[in-house]
Amino acid sequence: MIPIIPTVLVIQNTPTTVTPGRYTVYYGPVINPYSLTYFDALPNCVVVVDGKGNIAHLIEKLDVTSLELQKVLLTQIGLLDGTFTLVILEPGEFIMPGFVDTHIHACQFPNLGLGSECELLDWLKYYTFPTEKKFADKDYAARVYPGVVERVIASGTTTSCYYGTLHSDATMLLADIVRSKGQRAFVGKCNMDRAPQCPPDYIEPSAQVSLETTKRLVEHIQNLPQSPAGEPLVHPVITPRFAMSCTEELLINLGNYAKTNPHIAIQTHISENQQEVKDTLKLFPDCKTYAGVYDKYKLLRYNTILGHGVYLTDEEMKLIAEKGAGVAHCPASNFYLGSGMARVRKLLEHGIKVGLGTDVSGGNDPSILYTIQMASTTSKMVAILPNEGGKKFDTAMLLYLATLGGAEVCCLQDRIGSFKEGKAFDALLVSVRDDSGNPAIWGYNPGRDLIGDDTLKSAEKMLKEWLERFFFCGDHKNIRQVIVQGAVIGGQEFQG
Repeated sequence: MIPIIPTVLVIQNTPTTVTPGRYTVYYGPVINPYSLTYFDALPNCVVVVDGKGNIAHLIEKLDVTSLELQKVLLTQIGLLDGTFTLVILEPGEFIMPGFVDTHIHACQFPNLGLGSECELLDWLKYYTFPTEKKFADKDYAARVYPGVVERVIASGTTTSCYYGTLHSDATMLLADIVRSKGQRAFVGKCNMDRAPQCPPDYIEPSAQVSLETTKRLVEHIQNLPQSPAGEPLVHPVITPRFAMSCTEELLINLGNYAKTNPHIAIQTHISENQQEVKDTLKLFPDCKTYAGVYDKYKLLRYNTILGHGVYLTDEEMKLIAEKGAGVAHCPASNFYLGSGMARVRKLLEHGIKVGLGTDVSGGNDPSILYTIQMASTTSKMVAILPNEGGKKFDTAMLLYLATLGGAEVCCLQDRIGSFKEGKAFDALLVSVRDDSGNPAIWGYNPGRDLIGDDTLKSAEKMLKEWLERFFFCGDHKNIRQVIVQGAVIGGQEFQG
């Protein structure tokens, strides 16, 4: 990345990057998703980010020299000389929207890579619940959570839906750390009061205590500092862990609380594992389906995020679509724990919003890039199953699920997930150059390749190839900057 023009202001790469009255102008290749089937690959795009971190101007096609670009900024857009930083991308670099992780357990990072021999319920019993119990010690949480958030950001995730433990103090600390790191997020405290589905030494004492500590967390998060744009970066989310973890009293309490707070999101699990589905229906015999349980207790609505959905029936899909809820597709976790393969195209055909989730530590990698690869593999496996069919996911589909689709699941599509004037600038500056240091990518090398040498490839086609290489061969070394609300908060060039 080459900042040019001697008169521009130099901005430090910290979460305080955004400065009122100052602009940052990016010029170069931009990837911009629009739908499940289409995205723009713009080789010469101008993105003007204002001092609040919002996109002030977007010029999709402007093939000019740096000097001509400066004149455009001065005359057509009206930026004053000396009030903006101009960033010219090098060959092999591009900008795309930041990744949205719609389902991740921050408290499970110490458990990464363990328990792969288990299915879900045994994995929870023998590995996950014992790990989560440690967060009763707030000092332990203070040692663990900063590294968790830093790793997630470094992976290119600009928005995360975090599950904490049932401990309110530790979860409030998680919210504080997320805000201090500058990430956009939803943070929730797990609600768990039913035994023996919850371990006797990892359970809340009552439904009332569970509700009160949830309210305490919500109030804490709502009082966190807002972004320069005057809106929250961190949002509270009501988090019944899954139906089996909650007594009927607790589900009633949470449903009533959610009804009086319709703008607070809800996150939970659904139909992840066959035994889990059977056990849930036994506990709630008056409900015909798993989704029907959440609907009965007023927890299924437009801002509900349902993790997994591997074994949803057509009846449930119709209900979820009617309520406007979304599904977090967690293919890495579904493979790692042998849970199954979600029929994502069928979800989409029913009109259900779908995003991607890493589901750490059920998923064994915190990167949405890895999740993209697993989503692609899942689509190929589902496509060859009898009576399933469907097309394999192409790059447009994967891009959408990882960005704008995830934003829709979080009900943030008007702010993030794509580039448009007025939206927040949440972005990744990606490099597929050889000097990124990732040996898996056969990327652009200025000593070997010259842009324009291959006359059969247009700049647009080359940019699409760069994106595809990043999706299937990329890692954190290819992410030079992670940007949230216009501020650089991570990436290989970040020095926080």
